[in-house]
Amino acid sequence: MSNQPNRVVVIGVAGDSGCGKSTFLRRLTDLFGEELMTVICLDDYHSLDRKQRKETGITALDPRANNFDLMYEQVKSLKEGKSVWKPIYNHETGKIDPPELIHPNKIVVIEGLHPIYDPRVRKLLDFSIYLDLSDEVKAAWKIQRDIAERGHTLADVMQAIDARRPDFEAYIDPQKAHADVVVQILPTNLIADDRDRKVLRVRLIQRSDVEGLQPAYLFDEGSTISWIPCGTKLTCSYPGIKLFSGPDGWLGHPASVLEIDGQFDHLEELVYIENHLSSLNTKYYGELTELLRKHPDYPGSNNGTGLLQVIVGLKMRATFERLSKKVSEHLVAA
Repeated sequence: MSNQPNRVVVIGVAGDSGCGKSTFLRRLTDLFGEELMTVICLDDYHSLDRKQRKETGITALDPRANNFDLMYEQVKSLKEGKSVWKPIYNHETGKIDPPELIHPNKIVVIEGLHPIYDPRVRKLLDFSIYLDLSDEVKAAWKIQRDIAERGHTLADVMQAIDARRPDFEAYIDPQKAHADVVVQILPTNLIADDRDRKVLRVRLIQRSDVEGLQPAYLFDEGSTISWIPCGTKLTCSYPGIKLFSGPDGWLGHPASVLEIDGQFDHLEELVYIENHLSSLNTKYYGELTELLRKHPDYPGSNNGTGLLQVIVGLKMRATFERLSKKVSEHLVAA
């Protein structure tokens, strides 16, 4: 292909179902534009269809239900600028449909349950994120969705969560040790014995040992900071808002943490917080706030989920631009 990109940047977005991958991908599309980005859902590499999984008792979370050899070969080919015939898993029918032709693009995002699982695929990734939903929040969200929207009982929902847990803990959760950044969604510390899980504490764990990744921080790099913003500059309803930033360890790696607990009422006021954050990789003053204001309806826009996801998106953009520039310089030198 004459218009194939000089350098394909591969991004991995990992996490359990219902942890916010779709919203994060929409935020990435805002940053990169649809024409630069091709998203591949790794469900397409299921080697067992729904009927076969039911017959064998092997869940989609189990590596045996997925074709990692084909996934590796195809991601490698795309990264090398070659087109591939990618299989299609049909979520409506639960069957595997005939493949579709996928051309390489400047950015290829592989998202799903296992993008960081296979060491071969992991090595192809230029940037990886794991979306880590705590058990308490996961249960609250699933209960809310399945009872309200799907008519399930509480017992059904808890049984479904418990049935998934062993495979999740064995095959999905360990991937967070290998991710460049992790967004953790946890119960708030601002309300004692909170059961609603509507107010969230969200932590961005940024590994300090990843080449080219400059962690975002509050006020002073390397310092441990707890900050309650000024109430007249940032409107926050009960229980208020608290930010934290500082060095930490993460599953054997040095890391830098940025945490937001609570929620805000007016997105336009976020420029006040943005002003106190450094190493955001924004291109102009207020870009972070503008990106959040673009879609106030996205889940998590009024708390740390949206804010920290946008920061990760800006880091991914910086990685893409750095790697593309490297290739351009190499081509000019050659």
